[in-house]
Amino acid sequence: MHAWVEEHASTLWPRRLTRPVRPICEHTFVRWDNLTIEAQEGTALPGYREPAVVRHFDAPEALDTRFYEVRAKSALNRVPERSRMPFRWTINAYRGCSHGCLYCFARPTHTYLDFDAGRDFEKEIVVKVNAPEVLRVELARASWKHEHVAMGTNTDPYQWVEGRYKLMRGIWEALRDAANPCSVLTKSPLLLRDLDLMKQIAEVTDISANLSVPTIDEKAWRASEPHTPNPRARLEAVGELNRAGIPTGVLVAPLMPGINDDPAQVEEILQAAADAGATGVSGIGLHLRGEVRGIFMEWLRSYRPDLVERYEELYARSAYLPRVEQERISGLIRRARTVTRAPRFGAFRREPGRDYERVSAPDSGAKRPARAPEPEQTKLF
Repeated sequence: MHAWVEEHASTLWPRRLTRPVRPICEHTFVRWDNLTIEAQEGTALPGYREPAVVRHFDAPEALDTRFYEVRAKSALNRVPERSRMPFRWTINAYRGCSHGCLYCFARPTHTYLDFDAGRDFEKEIVVKVNAPEVLRVELARASWKHEHVAMGTNTDPYQWVEGRYKLMRGIWEALRDAANPCSVLTKSPLLLRDLDLMKQIAEVTDISANLSVPTIDEKAWRASEPHTPNPRARLEAVGELNRAGIPTGVLVAPLMPGINDDPAQVEEILQAAADAGATGVSGIGLHLRGEVRGIFMEWLRSYRPDLVERYEELYARSAYLPRVEQERISGLIRRARTVTRAPRFGAFRREPGRDYERVSAPDSGAKRPARAPEPEQTKLF
């Protein structure tokens, strides 16, 4: 599977041509292979006691981006009880995300580190280098109840830098050894690199995946998700995962009025998802909270100035679309699902040595093998 990712590397991340960073010093003691480190220094980040090590990678995709290596005190994050999320625990090995999605709900979290939610969120990436080791300790505690753990709920665990640090392999190994139920949400086929570990987890507990595919329109994709892997490669990954026995669904999220909500295009995505054996398909409208609203509207003024007035009216009173617009989007997904026969999210049961088997009605509204993630996870977008 790693070979598959390498073969399709040119289609996964669009390359950028920018001014090279001038090397300051060379450092050879690193925990990964084939890496040139151009600069290293220490800096303080709020919430971390030890100074972070700042690194620059000599790669076109990472130019002008700084990576802050920190040692986290914990890997498991508790989701507040008041949250509507169907899971109570998450893991985020990275803070900030180089995907650069204009609508990303997680952007405001970067302000807690004294960074801004705009450029800094994309260019100042925090790497919790000890996340796998800390997680292994936490999962071994007698007080841990083996609750479901979701990944990709804040920033994408398979963003570009994961290809260098490979933290997810250690995280999957810890979850496997603890036989802990888990799921992952991503926009990257890079997770196929870890398919061997995902299959090992499937032998001992419940695991599932979701790929986010908001659009397959070339212009809308490159404009709204400038540094994400090709959406068609994501759909291919859905098929690869399902053929390997990992229940994988597709989230058409967020749907942005006038940008990626053309019925024919949505139907094409759902058809591709159905052909890939997706265990469920869901969609949800764009929401704009906090600083994300300003960032998105600034982008919209340059990308689609004709839509600015419409969006100002749609989001005049709330961070969410008006009910009538939400119902329109729900109907859009529902009609496309009917035409393509793409499934809703439903419950699954895993039997040792057998493929996952649907055991609940397709309208049950919960996609999971046992305690795996449910469609409410789309609200994260």
